[in-house]
Amino acid sequence: MKAITITLTIVLWVLSSIIVTAQETEPLEEGVQERITLLEQGKEGIIEDEKELLGNALQRIMKRLENNEISESEANALKQSKAEEHALNIENKLAIIDNKIALLIRNGYKYDSFNVKVKFNDRTFIKNKIPRHERRTYSSTVMAVGLNNVIIDGQSLNDSPYKVGGSRFFELGHAWTTRILKNEGWLRLKYGFSFQFNGLKPEGNNSFVKEDGNAVLTEFPVNLDKSKLRLDNLVIPVHFEFGPATRKEKNEKVYFNTHRKIKIGLGGYGGLRLGSVQKLKFKEAGEAVRQKTKFNSTTNNFVYGLSGYIGWDSMSIYAKYDLSPIFKNGPEQRNVSLGLRFDMD
Repeated sequence: MKAITITLTIVLWVLSSIIVTAQETEPLEEGVQERITLLEQGKEGIIEDEKELLGNALQRIMKRLENNEISESEANALKQSKAEEHALNIENKLAIIDNKIALLIRNGYKYDSFNVKVKFNDRTFIKNKIPRHERRTYSSTVMAVGLNNVIIDGQSLNDSPYKVGGSRFFELGHAWTTRILKNEGWLRLKYGFSFQFNGLKPEGNNSFVKEDGNAVLTEFPVNLDKSKLRLDNLVIPVHFEFGPATRKEKNEKVYFNTHRKIKIGLGGYGGLRLGSVQKLKFKEAGEAVRQKTKFNSTTNNFVYGLSGYIGWDSMSIYAKYDLSPIFKNGPEQRNVSLGLRFDMD
């Protein structure tokens, strides 16, 4: 890893050192110099984006190594390959911009069909791409884990028939964060999609059975080693996120940094129930038995609720509450969860 980092640093330093401003050999057409300046500024964004993509790729490789999916030698080979890939990307992209600059210096506006145009000071100029620090939208991976249970209509959480410590949830998704105000960073909209896996373990030796289209908890005839109902959802969460963002200006460019800051998110989610399955494990006639039963017909197909989080930097305390009942019939049971949430940029 150290060798890869050193190699990449040298490559980036060499590439950065060859970024030079094109010299005018003769007077340029009006507006051409402004276009060249915008292209030169785009080089910084290319290097930043490729460095970020490489960092994300290295994190994924390390995660696979930690999960014993690949060996250390395989991980090192993958790291080296990714470093070379993104270094070559930088080299190729910078070469494209240099060629565009050379064409502009030599021909002015003559070769203009390949350019993306934007409005600038009442005249049309090219801008190859928006530097990352000027973007108002960023993406991240969202993961949450914690305790799960239900609130039954007319009862308190203390009366829940499910184990507090044994019932857990897991959530994994992707989110985009958009800064709402143009010149302020304290208010953001966070939205995306998530897979929710809510588990419920009944107290005692109980399990669910189907009776007249309902899911009913009853005593199992033999001792259970495991009894769990899992509810899988695909939802679209939307949160208004509040929190300070440090505004920085450098070379007439504006940065909004939310790292190492407090964050508060309030919103909700809505989506579809992908499946409802009960897993039982017990012994019968001395033999271990594993039994799976689908309860899709007894649970509601749509799920929606409220959620929120408060935390520091990438970690938050996270809570969610289903406004939609779990089951179609019987006493209304609504899922409630409390745990930790990680927003990994």
